[in-house]
Amino acid sequence: MLVLHVMANPLQCRAGHPGSRILSVAAYRPRTEVGNEAIAALIDSSDEWIRRRCGIESRRRAAPDEDLVTMATAAASKALADAGVEPRDVSAVLVATMSHRGRATTVAPLVADALGATSAAAMDLGAACAGFPYALATADALVRSGAAGHVVLVGAERMTDIIDERDRGTAFLFGDGAGAVVVGPAPTCGIGPVVWGADGSKSEVLRYDESGILRMAGPEVFRWATSVIPDLARRALDAAGIAAADLAAFIPHQANLRITSAAAKALELGPHVKVATDIITNGNTGAASIPQAMAALPDTTGPALLVGFGAGLSYAAQVITLP
Repeated sequence: MLVLHVMANPLQCRAGHPGSRILSVAAYRPRTEVGNEAIAALIDSSDEWIRRRCGIESRRRAAPDEDLVTMATAAASKALADAGVEPRDVSAVLVATMSHRGRATTVAPLVADALGATSAAAMDLGAACAGFPYALATADALVRSGAAGHVVLVGAERMTDIIDERDRGTAFLFGDGAGAVVVGPAPTCGIGPVVWGADGSKSEVLRYDESGILRMAGPEVFRWATSVIPDLARRALDAAGIAAADLAAFIPHQANLRITSAAAKALELGPHVKVATDIITNGNTGAASIPQAMAALPDTTGPALLVGFGAGLSYAAQVITLP
């Protein structure tokens, strides 16, 4: 016999907010810039081949003193200052990364400590190059539910730690860096509904090998990305209740300039839409690429479409109002 117990005093719930928004965005780019010539020499290639293959002219490489925590903290600290939010008022620190090689401590608690956000919840989120929109959806839910007041969200990568510099399939693509946003409450929706998913059946095309080095079947990933992104983008636009013509910017994960161009063409974006091409001088910085590309569009306001995709295979998209 089933017996139902009714509590005399129901649990209290926190009051939420009608919406959330991105208050600020900032980036940290490592000091050392590496051109194509240095990469090409190691993979029996050329500057012209690399540019034609992915559109990259140069990328940043982190020095030994530019570890994940240092880069993430620098980007987050600037984002907090730009938002006018004190570290003591941060409720949660989220770090999206796929390149942390520590065995015990995750990155987020170390970043929270370095910021002085000592009472904040802190966690890493692993969804590879889709990590930023995944974490942004999490930050949005935390704020709207009332579980958090202000959230610091960082995408940070040292991709050069996890690639083989002589691998012709990956060596020329990746760079290092960090990008951060501060998410806070808003009277209206500034972060649209997330549209996301994953296809684990294709996980072998982008994976770590036994030594922890990233391996990629480039043509397969290219075909998958160019087939998935247009539909994903349209669904995110529909979920936000706007059309492609309403966009001010399109900011996809900076994986390959050819993928970005193909997606922009499929969406029939007008000339007024700024398309992020940060990959040209920054390379593919994994989960850091979207906030870094966002920070590279400082004079752009209005709605922007974010699209992330990568290992897993995971993907996610949402429309946001640029700060």
